[in-house]
Amino acid sequence: MTTPRPRLAPQPTRRGRSLQQLALGALATCSTAALLVLAPTAHAGEGKAGGRDALRVCQDPNNLPFANDKEQGFENRVAELLAQHLEVPVTYFNYPQRFVFIRNTLRYKLPGQDYPCDVIIGLPVGFDQVAVTKPYYRSTYAMVVPQGKGLDDVDSVEDFLALEPERRARLRIGLYDRSPASKWMDRHNLVDQGVPYQTINVAMDHYVGDIIDKDLAGGKIDVAIVWGPVAGYYASKFDPPMKVLPMKSEPGIQFDFAFGMGIRRGEPEWKAQLEGFLDTHQAEIAEILKTYNVPLVEHEQKLVSN
Repeated sequence: MTTPRPRLAPQPTRRGRSLQQLALGALATCSTAALLVLAPTAHAGEGKAGGRDALRVCQDPNNLPFANDKEQGFENRVAELLAQHLEVPVTYFNYPQRFVFIRNTLRYKLPGQDYPCDVIIGLPVGFDQVAVTKPYYRSTYAMVVPQGKGLDDVDSVEDFLALEPERRARLRIGLYDRSPASKWMDRHNLVDQGVPYQTINVAMDHYVGDIIDKDLAGGKIDVAIVWGPVAGYYASKFDPPMKVLPMKSEPGIQFDFAFGMGIRRGEPEWKAQLEGFLDTHQAEIAEILKTYNVPLVEHEQKLVSN
């Protein structure tokens, strides 16, 4: 007899730490391939979502700007648009991303039961734990600089690097460990100015934007380097808004990544159904991303060779 694994009581709901951040790191460490499974299939227009009567989304309930259990993230907006296209309701299966998210959501299945959810709305293309659709946006890491705190003359990353060495040496730069920013800091002789943050934070009140909301706004750090959607969303909440300076990939350091939708492997019809939606709703998705101040990159910055 198979014993069910302990769960943290995730709840499917009609209302619905950053997996995006963790997934970007996983691209560099080659995660284990996903379990192959088959599922019923259908085509758009049949009133089905992968053969089911609802669009069942896997999400973290506290992960703005991406998603939360109050439907306030841009991935919630994209999910709503997708559900309208498929002519089905949308439901959410909530589970904290810091606790082995994919294994406990998209790939979790007890004998005799169905999967609790069928799609993750945002995952980087190339993330090998699941199958990922064609991308619907490409963003980049960004430097966030508060206004009125001594760096008003910095309007680009190039401006930052051109600061006088003595002035730059006094700055504290917050960044998540194991992110491309770590290598960039080393390349530009900024390691001593770095204030590292854990990529995985199990504190119950932690959220991905608190590096900006709390520490940058509070003066604990002078600059933050974070994933672009996080930068754009939280920087815009201040008056005046903090500056968001997109990072450009350099030889050996990739800052920009494309994101699609993640599903289980072995579901080609479901993948085609989702990609058909992406093909026909590019303008609406772009407008959603604009509303959340997501910094977009049009084309891949092919500058990643050593």
